[in-house]
Amino acid sequence: MKKSFVIYVLSDSVGDTAEQVARATAEQYKNTDYEIKKYPYVESVVKIDNIIDNVDVKNSIFVYTIVNQEISEYLKKVCDQKNITYIDIMAPSLDKFSSFLNQEPLRESGVIRKLDENYFKRVEAVEFAVKYDDGKDPRGILKADIVLIGVSRSSKTPLSMYLAHKNYKVVNIPIVTGSKVPDQLFEVPRKKIIGLMIDPSDLIEIRRERIKVLGLDNSVDYVSIEKIYEELEYAQKIMKKLGCPVIDMTKKAVEEAANLVIDIINDLN
Repeated sequence: MKKSFVIYVLSDSVGDTAEQVARATAEQYKNTDYEIKKYPYVESVVKIDNIIDNVDVKNSIFVYTIVNQEISEYLKKVCDQKNITYIDIMAPSLDKFSSFLNQEPLRESGVIRKLDENYFKRVEAVEFAVKYDDGKDPRGILKADIVLIGVSRSSKTPLSMYLAHKNYKVVNIPIVTGSKVPDQLFEVPRKKIIGLMIDPSDLIEIRRERIKVLGLDNSVDYVSIEKIYEELEYAQKIMKKLGCPVIDMTKKAVEEAANLVIDIINDLN
C-alpha cells in the first residue's frame, strides 16, 4: 500500500533549492505518493502560523531554506511543539562553513537571486557595448551610462568591454579629423562623456602593429605622424568643446583606465 504525504517547502527566497532537494529525496522511495506545496518569501512568523494551521501533522514534512535566524528558530519551535517532521537544509552547511571560515554567515535571504540579477545586468551591458561599439549607432549615446570618445586605437573598445563587465552600459565614439561628431553628444550630461587621449609616439607604434596584422602598407596616412598630430589636435578641440573630463591613456593598462573612469563618473554624480 502506497504512503501518501505532503512536502511543505518553505523559503525566505524563491524556494527552488529546497524544492529540488525535497523532490530528489522523495523520488528515492518506492510505493509513495507525494505532493509538494511551496511557500516562497516566508519572511514573518505570522506567515508560518498561517501555513501550519492547515497542516495534516501525521502526513506532512517540512523542508526549508530560511537563513533568517529568528524565523528559522521560530519554525523549528512550532514544528517541535506540533510534532511535525522538518529538515533545515541550510543549517548543516552554514555550521560547517562557519567552522571552516571562522566567521558567522550574513543570514541574508535571496543572495543567489541577487547574484543572478547581477549576472544578467552584466550580460546586458556587454551586449550593449557590442551593439554600440565604434559609433555603429549614435542613438546608443542617449541610453549609455558612459560615453567614451577618442581617435582610433586609443583603447576605446577594450575599455568599453572592461567597463561592461563592471555592469556599465558603454558607447564609444571615434573622432575622425574633419568629421562631425554625433549631435547626441551635446544632448547628454557632460559627466557621462570621457575623452581618451594618448601620446603621439605611442599611438603611432600601436597603429603600426595594427596595420602589420592587417597586412597593410606602412606608408598609409593611418601611421603618418603628421596625420596623428592632426587627429589628436582635432580630438582635443572636440573634447574641449564638449567640456568633458579627459584621461591620458599613454602606457595605461585597461584596468587602471577603467578605475579612473569609474572614479570620475562617481565623483561627478
